[in-house]
Amino acid sequence: MFIGHYALAFAAKRTAPRASLGILIGAAQFLDLLWPIFLILGVEQVAPGDRDFTALRFTHYPWSHSLAMAIVWSLVAGCLYAVATHDRWTATVVGLLVGSHWVLDLIVHLPDLPLYPGGSTRVGFGLWRSVVGTLVVEGLFFIAGVAVYTTATSARDRVGRYAWWSLVAFLLITYVASTFGPPPPSMTALGWAGLALWILPVWGWWADRHRTIRTPHQSKP
Repeated sequence: MFIGHYALAFAAKRTAPRASLGILIGAAQFLDLLWPIFLILGVEQVAPGDRDFTALRFTHYPWSHSLAMAIVWSLVAGCLYAVATHDRWTATVVGLLVGSHWVLDLIVHLPDLPLYPGGSTRVGFGLWRSVVGTLVVEGLFFIAGVAVYTTATSARDRVGRYAWWSLVAFLLITYVASTFGPPPPSMTALGWAGLALWILPVWGWWADRHRTIRTPHQSKP
């Protein structure tokens, strides 16, 4: 998934209101934030593939996207957040968000997700075989996530309004471009372009900093 991960981060704001949206986005996308780094370093590999939903074939990414490592990264992220904030509940949400990435990827990926580094078993339910099905599922996820965050928070100022909705628009435009646009010129270029994903937690932090949690009275129509 792509925007489905962001949708879960948006929705998590209601469950963990003390966490910045930037932290929630970073947690939900943590495996994909690691992946381009490992790709550039040559630790993991990807190759051009036959185009269904994506023109990429994920050939080797056990350190960022295996089930075992997703659990490890979840525990690391949750523990670090707990140590830094002493907020166990939010730390639990952060850890679960990191692990949720693998679960959502399991739904859409072809059988290419490893269970652990060095293992030969690959899993994936293969929703990517259907472009329409993928768009529908991710679209519904995204709409729900945006709706939850929008109703759970309110803008303190114009920055809070425009930063939030520009983030939503940017994610949608990027999603459409990556789905229907040409494949990357090289796998190395893909890795460097993937580093741009690190700007999105910062963008989420910026938008969220200018928004506040709605009170029950404010949530009423």
